[in-house]
Amino acid sequence: MSRATRATINLKALRHNLGRVKQLAPHSQTIAVIKADGYGHGILRVAKALEDADKFGVASLDEALELRSKGIRKPIVLLEGVFESSEFSKAGLQNAEIVVHHISQLEMLEEYARTASNAASRLSVWLKIDTGMHRLGFPPDIVPIVWQRLQAIPLVKDMYLMTHLANADDPKDIVTRMQLQLFEKATQGLQAPKSIANSGGIIGWPETHADYVRPGIMLYGVTPFNTGSGLDHDLQPVMTLSSELIAVNYQKKDSAVGYGGSWVCPEDMSVGVVAIGYGDGYPRHAKSGTPVLVNGKRTALVGRVSMDMICVDLREQPDAKVGDPVILWGDGLPVEEVARSADTIGYELLCHVTQRVKFVEKN
Repeated sequence: MSRATRATINLKALRHNLGRVKQLAPHSQTIAVIKADGYGHGILRVAKALEDADKFGVASLDEALELRSKGIRKPIVLLEGVFESSEFSKAGLQNAEIVVHHISQLEMLEEYARTASNAASRLSVWLKIDTGMHRLGFPPDIVPIVWQRLQAIPLVKDMYLMTHLANADDPKDIVTRMQLQLFEKATQGLQAPKSIANSGGIIGWPETHADYVRPGIMLYGVTPFNTGSGLDHDLQPVMTLSSELIAVNYQKKDSAVGYGGSWVCPEDMSVGVVAIGYGDGYPRHAKSGTPVLVNGKRTALVGRVSMDMICVDLREQPDAKVGDPVILWGDGLPVEEVARSADTIGYELLCHVTQRVKFVEKN
């Protein structure tokens, strides 16, 4: 029998979460962000399940080409744009829309347009504006000049305007409102569809919804905020990472458990061994006390995470036995709780599940 470690992907939950986006932003079109292999859920299965999205957002042309090779025909936005001139023609042929966020990309596009053949496919371009994230985007004061230069390029057919919210994970942070005001000022008089809101903006800042919203983490059932969980916003977890007990051992008081003996049994007790570890993507730095579900009941991680195994406290489950089911996150246990115990975020845990874990779809 194969190892029981599984990542179950609930496609019904994924579709439910897209429905929540549409409920929250009913007047906006949706760019479903499925980069990084669909946040670790499988880019193709996610794309197929999110057929009600208006467009998809990916990081690079490679991700777009993977979708096109599998028959996905919906418009795709390249959120980091292109990295070399040869990608312009491929993007045009594949109906991929390009984000232009840096002067080097603008110059590369201008040069490509000068040398391209008359038969070259025209491109849809998103002009990205840096309103406070200070990562990608043109400074607001040069946006009119960049706009004019883009409009002067014959190969540019449609233009859009976008920015990215830096602090939308905190609904009380005034930076989001400042970014919105700066974006409105920078784009005044420019007639084009606009996109501002990420997941945090969609839930917490309705005034940022604009023409397009770009949900990412909320599609996968995880809160975009720095507290709580997706359940607080009627989001459903899409990935459930599970395994089973492969041993139940009775340990004496003061017995050290795991590498380094970092956790010591406070009394005579049962300790369970679970077939999951950092080799599967479970966070190595999860602390003793990190919640785990055994037979649907909460218990806790004890000792260090190993490559293939973790140990759990079974004092409250005297009848636990080999083969009993264990949930590491997902159905019944929000990934956000596990992430906080490992000093990280749910995004990272979802993206780090490794290839040796078997993925199973649930409709």
